[in-house]
Amino acid sequence: MLKKEQNDLLTQTDSGTPMGELFRRYWLPVLIAHELPIPDCPPVRVEVLGECMLAFRDTSGKLGLIDEFCAHRGVSLWFGRNEHDGIRCPYHGWKYNTKGQCVEVPSEMGTGFCERIKLKSYPLIECGGVIWVYMGAPERQPPAPEYEFATLPTEHSYMSKRVQACNWLQALEGGIDSSHVSFLHSGSLNRDPLFKGAKGNQYNESDKAPVFEVTDAPGGLFVGVRRNAEDDQYYWRITPWVMPCYTLVPPRGDHPVHGHFWVPMNDHTCMAWSLDYHPTRTLTAGEREAMEGGAGVHVLVDDNFHPLQHKDNDYMMNRELQRSGVLYSGIEGIGMQDASLQESMGAISDRTRENLVSTDNGIIMTRQRLMKAAKALAANPDFALPGLAAEHQHVRSAAVLLRRDLAYKEAAKDALQAEAGKPHQTV
Repeated sequence: MLKKEQNDLLTQTDSGTPMGELFRRYWLPVLIAHELPIPDCPPVRVEVLGECMLAFRDTSGKLGLIDEFCAHRGVSLWFGRNEHDGIRCPYHGWKYNTKGQCVEVPSEMGTGFCERIKLKSYPLIECGGVIWVYMGAPERQPPAPEYEFATLPTEHSYMSKRVQACNWLQALEGGIDSSHVSFLHSGSLNRDPLFKGAKGNQYNESDKAPVFEVTDAPGGLFVGVRRNAEDDQYYWRITPWVMPCYTLVPPRGDHPVHGHFWVPMNDHTCMAWSLDYHPTRTLTAGEREAMEGGAGVHVLVDDNFHPLQHKDNDYMMNRELQRSGVLYSGIEGIGMQDASLQESMGAISDRTRENLVSTDNGIIMTRQRLMKAAKALAANPDFALPGLAAEHQHVRSAAVLLRRDLAYKEAAKDALQAEAGKPHQTV
């Protein structure tokens, strides 16, 4: 369990908090590229790390993320007109460019007044079909993200996102907890079109007492989980966690690899990003259709990215399917099976009441790494944070069969390294 002050440190991400300052040193996904498809398209509200912002693409195609509210009387610029290289407030016509600089105040033309008005703004970049924000000091801006999916042709990948009604940390912790798969997802492994048919599913279902071995990685951790297999072998599922909030789900057969980012919107809500990619081929039409239909780690959402299954409709739980074992939890969809239980812990889980066991070692070590990094950064702004360097991001998840006398980190070393054109290692 954690002390209250430790739980607060890990879960609070507003500006000025240790974890908030840590997050602001990374590029974070905030929009899918199609949300701002063309110049002068409608602007989009963005809430990230406790700040309410507005994203838009101007007439020249430049991206901007600025304070949502006009400096004049606080009107939301979401109502504004995106025109002629700026967003114009519809109330009194004040206009701002992608840097947040006020460029026109119609009532004060020729006075130089608008030059003194500037909204908070952050840089955006687009890569891998995603629009990313950096919210830290400009002089510390890191290179563009190089996670494997972001370096592949867009035909190889698919990205979705959804609002999740809980703190980011309990969502992340669910993403690195491989032991629950044998229970929570057991009814779905052989039904879901993006999971079914893999040999590894049999090991998940036959051995419900996995053993965790967690090892250091340059950007975070490798969470290794072994289950018994035939011929004196272990079935290993190895999940990389890259600071602060990126995880990759070990592959199943030739299905695409799943992954997640868990980005705080505020302390009580996060944006759960789910991705699929295949390193050596394009996604098939059937795979893409399944992803768009909420299969795999993806979820059906409304126009504002709120899941159609949610607390107020009990996540559309079907007790009969639960009782029969068709769906172990009674909730349809692997993504919502996770989200429903993570949200049930409350907006911020009270970790002072936990009773952790050996299968929680990945979670324990992740918390330790996060606290250590946040405290080190608070003490020294020049602290070299894990996960920023490109080589820290060039990792893969892996599912492998290994002899029982082999250490997975060394035996699967090549499988855990992302390289262009190299097939992923899978069972």
